Amino acid sequence: MAIDRDMLTDESIAVRRPRRWDEPMDPHMTDADVGWLREQSPFSNLDPAAFPKSIPLDGILRNDCRLHRFAHGEVIAREGDYANSAFLLVDGHAELLTRELPPELLGRRETEKVSWPKAVWQLLRPSGVREARRPEEVVPNVDLHASAHHADDRPPVLQLQDFDGLVRAGQSVRLSPGELFGEVAAMYRSPRSATVVSQGDSTLLEIRLQGLKMLRRDPAFSQRMDDHYRENWLPIHLREIPLLRFLPEQNLQRVVAATVQRSFGRLEWNADYKKTRKLSPAEQIESEPVVATEGHQVTDLIIVRSGFGRVCQSYGVAQRTTAYLGKGHLFGLEEIALGVTNEDGPINLPLQHSLRAVGFLDTLHIPVECFATDILPHVRRSELPASAAKALLRMPASEEARERRSEERPKVDLPIVSTAMNHTSEETWQDLPSPTGTSFEPTGLLEFIVQNRFNNGREAMIIDLHRCTRCDDCVKACASVHDGNPKFARVGVNHDRLQFVQACMHCTDPVCMIGCPTGALHREESTGHVRVSESICIGCGTCAKGCPYGNIEMAAVNDPKGRPYTDEASNRPITKATKCDMCSGLPSGPACAAACPHDAIVRIDLSESPPLEDWLRRRT
Repeated sequence: MAIDRDMLTDESIAVRRPRRWDEPMDPHMTDADVGWLREQSPFSNLDPAAFPKSIPLDGILRNDCRLHRFAHGEVIAREGDYANSAFLLVDGHAELLTRELPPELLGRRETEKVSWPKAVWQLLRPSGVREARRPEEVVPNVDLHASAHHADDRPPVLQLQDFDGLVRAGQSVRLSPGELFGEVAAMYRSPRSATVVSQGDSTLLEIRLQGLKMLRRDPAFSQRMDDHYRENWLPIHLREIPLLRFLPEQNLQRVVAATVQRSFGRLEWNADYKKTRKLSPAEQIESEPVVATEGHQVTDLIIVRSGFGRVCQSYGVAQRTTAYLGKGHLFGLEEIALGVTNEDGPINLPLQHSLRAVGFLDTLHIPVECFATDILPHVRRSELPASAAKALLRMPASEEARERRSEERPKVDLPIVSTAMNHTSEETWQDLPSPTGTSFEPTGLLEFIVQNRFNNGREAMIIDLHRCTRCDDCVKACASVHDGNPKFARVGVNHDRLQFVQACMHCTDPVCMIGCPTGALHREESTGHVRVSESICIGCGTCAKGCPYGNIEMAAVNDPKGRPYTDEASNRPITKATKCDMCSGLPSGPACAAACPHDAIVRIDLSESPPLEDWLRRRT
């Protein structure tokens, strides 16, 4: 049937434009709740005039906040969880645990590897039941129950066993009313660094990221957040950079005072992903926020705190990508180092490349002058670009200083300094990225990887199409170890001979974790794999909607005899999030790669270039 074009242009449907607060964070928030909050610190000291009329302070408290009431021993925030909200302790007390807890106490189950005989038996005698789960894999193995406050629509709350024993042992820090925590994890999309548990009955206000940003419009609130970050977190973040690892404490404090934090792009980059990936490389680069511009004088050493940045250079009338940056990478180091180590005195060298934010980029900026006076004298020569390292040795200095600069940095594991907000942990310096960024040859592959955000993948699945015979043994092997339900399909976008398969990549920036109400989606400490603790997965589908690559699905689960699990209250099927788990329980590793008869499949880290380049080199 022909379409009447006149009808399309003449007729319209009137609808109300959606508004920011059509869906409040807590639909049960009342005027009385808002009035009570306005009497509490810090809201009693905020200036309502600092907020626009369209987004008033009362509106933020009513729509971007949620009141929680916790009983003694209930977990408020859990170490390792990704979230987009912070907590303000309004009434009562809480304890921040400084000791790392076993995964099972936090409702997570470590994967146990099966023996080779059992793995072979499972392969030869599959259960024949799709998505089969034992009862302990469907229901929690910890004390998980509904919160007393608005229990009908609140996610379950974890009850921590032997909490009082941890407090008596001095393995916690007391938090008092008015203290804010979790804002660093929310602002920088990083996992929560500690578990916080209610001490007695407590009332907390959860503030989602959008409201947190608006509250920063009040100068006093913003200054309070900045002071808290600069005092508790910035020294830790700077110490994580190998270049600053050997700074004396007094130098570090001066660097902390001089450092400026900036953010570029949208934190929720996954919302724009499907649109931007369809742009041409030139259009995509042009749409990205500029952090630093080629040809301009370098004023700061830029450190990537989180997110990704694109390093590009003028090529005719267009821009050509030369590298991408991730957490821990530096920009402007070579220009600064060459400038301050010049034999004839400091010079200002222009930047040789531009830096742009790919989706979202959070950066720390250290002024050149601070670098020259407080950092350079304590930098190992091996950590500088080759040309700057040679110039550094020619600079006037004592013999002792020359020897210190010439020392190779020992490749050992050192503990990061512990603070009240960060428990002691081990950091492998060898695993940190090289400071200058990641690049691929040829350039077309680099453009392709950045454009599709595959640089986010730590375990990307790649197929060499020159070797692949399309036998689908990889899919069959995946199905055989996952109850007949493969966790990927042999589909994906292609670049020359490579196919980037649509399977969970266990991302560096796992946006799928954000919003998970129970923390069922988490990253394993030992492997870095993103896993689903199915016993506490409530089947809400937030992770499936949040994954920008479409690599998570929701599936109804059955018992080993094929009988479906159903909710006893509603009689609806029990669903769980399912995705590639890297066959973590198998001694062989990923079944897809192990089963390929032509060695055409690899699971590989695309956040760094050497793994893929070495693999390609062996193919030729």
